Amino acid sequence: MGLFGRSDRNSAPTFDALVVGLGNPGRQYARTRHNVGEEVVALLAQRHGTALTPGRDSALVADTRIGTHRVVLAFPTTFMNDSGKAVAKLIRRHGFRDVGGLVVVHDELDLPPGTVRVKVGGGLGGHNGLRSITSTTGTQDYIRVRIGVGKPTNKEQGANHVLSRVPADERKILDVAVQVAADAVEAIVTQGVDAAMNTFNSR
Repeated sequence: MGLFGRSDRNSAPTFDALVVGLGNPGRQYARTRHNVGEEVVALLAQRHGTALTPGRDSALVADTRIGTHRVVLAFPTTFMNDSGKAVAKLIRRHGFRDVGGLVVVHDELDLPPGTVRVKVGGGLGGHNGLRSITSTTGTQDYIRVRIGVGKPTNKEQGANHVLSRVPADERKILDVAVQVAADAVEAIVTQGVDAAMNTFNSR
């Protein structure tokens, strides 16, 4: 067995991790704060010589290797609020028996812009994508790579904050964070989540 728990069914492919980047589909949402997770999985696909392509599970998907580990990269093509539908289908299709191999990359209002943190489980922080994934998987105990996008001045501006155009200076910060978050995913897969937390949570 590899780094994470997975199915022993002979009919299932053997994968070590499912890395899901959250965001909304459509060009109007590209490069917004809410889509930094999508950017990370696209970057990982590029780094490892593949591309995300439409699959059968309401997601763009790539099958690649990170180190010696076979990894599925995915971006749900549902809207953020329904991310869990795609995640549940991907878990079943790729033979995972639990969420031990699930790594979710997402924007985080409770972290300053550009901050990257790794955690396992915990609360949902009002994030609708995480809420959907927790609802369909029945657990919050999956790995998260959190990319800080900062808080709006008041709660009523939350949706506008994550979906609106990002100022150029902040966008540069987020571009660096996307690179760091991709590094964090690679560390989780190749070194384990504890080592990744030690490295990235102390920055």
